[in-house]
Parts: sequence; C-alpha cells; structure tokens
Amino acid sequence: MMRPLSIAASLALLLAAFSATAQDPAPAAATPATAAQAAAKGDAARGKGLTYTCRGCHGLTGYKNAYPSYHVPMIGGQSETYLLNALNEYRTGKRKHPTMQAQAQSFSEQDLADIAAYLSSLK
Repeated sequence: MMRPLSIAASLALLLAAFSATAQDPAPAAATPATAAQAAAKGDAARGKGLTYTCRGCHGLTGYKNAYPSYHVPMIGGQSETYLLNALNEYRTGKRKHPTMQAQAQSFSEQDLADIAAYLSSLK
C-alpha cells in the first residue's frame, strides 16, 4: 500500500509540473540584457494563476492564515520590487524558509515577475 504524499510534497510536485509546462523559453537570439529586461516586466493576469498555492498560507482573500499559530506576512498589495526581491532571496537561500525556498525555486524568472506583478496589484 502506498502512503499518500504530504500536502507540501504534493504542492511541490504540482508546481514543478506546472512550471515545466508553463515556462516560455527566451528567444534564442536574446542577449542576457534583453532576457533580464523581459523578465523584469511582469504580467499580472498570468501571475494570478501562478499564485494559486500562495493563497493556502497567505490567504489573500481577507488575509486569513491556514496556520493561526505562526505569522505569515500579508503579500497582497506589497510593492512589486519588494515581492520580486523577496522571492529571489528565497530562491538563492538568502532568506530561510523551506516551503518558500521550494516555492521560489520551482518558478522561472518570468514566473516570479508575473507573481510579483499580480500580488502588487491587489488592494
């Protein structure tokens, strides 16, 4: 009999599968500067779909927390720059939180820009 996956493991697998199919590769002729500029411009509409798992802990609607015994920061309405920097710091390990590190590492640079664009647009 197989044991069911934990919620975190299930989410990580789901995000990895989604990220692998949703990433748009940069054009072959793109230089590093143009690729970075493209990633810097986030698409809020696309980011909305990518934030599905964020809502489980950060609870964007009403900022409800699934885990009332520990602090989860409000991310809706934060600065786009702040959000993008935070996600990149989780990705590189500068910020330490195992779940957030796994989440950030599962997304492309463009995904992170899109997520930051969407979350910053919330009021």
